[in-house]
Amino acid sequence: MTQDLTRGPIIKTMLFFAFPMILGNLLQQLYNIADTLIVGQFLGADALAAVGSAYTLMTFLTSILLGLCMGSGAVFSIRCGEKNQEGLKNDILHSFLMIALLTILLNIAVFVLIDPILHFLQVPEKVYGMMREYLWIIFFGISATFLYNFFASLLRSIGNSLTPLIFLGICALLNIGLDLLFVIQFNWGVAGAAIATVLSQFVSGLGLSLYTILAFPEFRLPVRRMRLQKKVFYEIAQFSGLTCLQQSVMNLGILMVQGLVNSFGPAVMAAFAAAVKIDSFAYMPVQDFGNAFSTFIAQNFGAKKPERIRTGVKSAIFFSVCFCLIISMIVFIFAKPFMLLFIKPSETEILSIGVQYLRIEGSFYWGIGCLFLLYGFYRAIERPGVSVILTVVSLGTRVALAYLLSSIPAVGVLGIWWSVPIGWILADLTGLAIGRRNTNLFLKSETHQD
Repeated sequence: MTQDLTRGPIIKTMLFFAFPMILGNLLQQLYNIADTLIVGQFLGADALAAVGSAYTLMTFLTSILLGLCMGSGAVFSIRCGEKNQEGLKNDILHSFLMIALLTILLNIAVFVLIDPILHFLQVPEKVYGMMREYLWIIFFGISATFLYNFFASLLRSIGNSLTPLIFLGICALLNIGLDLLFVIQFNWGVAGAAIATVLSQFVSGLGLSLYTILAFPEFRLPVRRMRLQKKVFYEIAQFSGLTCLQQSVMNLGILMVQGLVNSFGPAVMAAFAAAVKIDSFAYMPVQDFGNAFSTFIAQNFGAKKPERIRTGVKSAIFFSVCFCLIISMIVFIFAKPFMLLFIKPSETEILSIGVQYLRIEGSFYWGIGCLFLLYGFYRAIERPGVSVILTVVSLGTRVALAYLLSSIPAVGVLGIWWSVPIGWILADLTGLAIGRRNTNLFLKSETHQD
């Protein structure tokens, strides 16, 4: 089912489109959490630290592909708003070839550089072997991640957010079932958790690819008409490259913070591994709402409807802030019970560190909620470079403050936790300032009529 986001009640249209995306990524977090929960409860704190740190690295690698697919998705959405079917087909061909090639190169690179990467992350010797074993298997799923994200971005760009949800739901259930089988029943350790994840990723990636090709013949470009054009490659590369840069810079900063966290030892690593999963699960809905908002803006930008864009911006900010305040309250109150999902009650030091992290981060979810809207807005109006600037402000502040504050003995690991919301807020202020000083960005769709 596809949806035209240029018509109908604005907030209802956005929420209806966003809901499958939100539910889908909650399911994705669910099967990520399944690894952490099962590993933490059945394999112990060291295995949890290894898998948790590996998750941060994989989030960074996935963000490269996700950024490329999201950037292409913005172009697809604009073509959809313009009702330009031929242009859409050309863009699909060029972006698929470009991102597929980059995926192959990335996959080769991580296998070759696995040990230098682990040394860069300052992984303690105690968990080095387990983390390497887990990653070596997980890396085989990178191509499946590309397939799922590319075709999910394509379907969402035309207003179909339900189908990616269905395939992701199958993947999540399969992953949990295989985790229980491989880790608990077969005693395969962290390798079992990795194999379960990779197999599930291929089911969703290949499944969604085949569905899209078979169900949407209008996307296919006949072989005799396939002509690679530098101009189209340039446009796709510009959008995808800048969005990829924004996503990868964001997660590179997180990866650098992971290295700093690792230097504090296995207890802090384990607490961070569990708390980050809870953290991601909590604000994931507003991240997906931001992506849905971006598709809404892009379609209306292509259709030249600036007033609908203005109204949509106001409605999205109100909804996102209200939702974040509710989630913040829940996380603050139930921080310890959430941590106990991953950590045994006897691990009091790990529990204390994790609760401390969640209560600091959780109090400022409205900051990341607004930032996701800003990312989506600037990407949709053909200004992906502004999203890069906001990411540099957010992550630059986070990394710099984390290293600076944590080096003060009286502050320690608390400095890492506080650096995050400070970075969010500074980026929000920067994005709003850029928008106020360049109001023509909101009106650019009107100039397309000239």
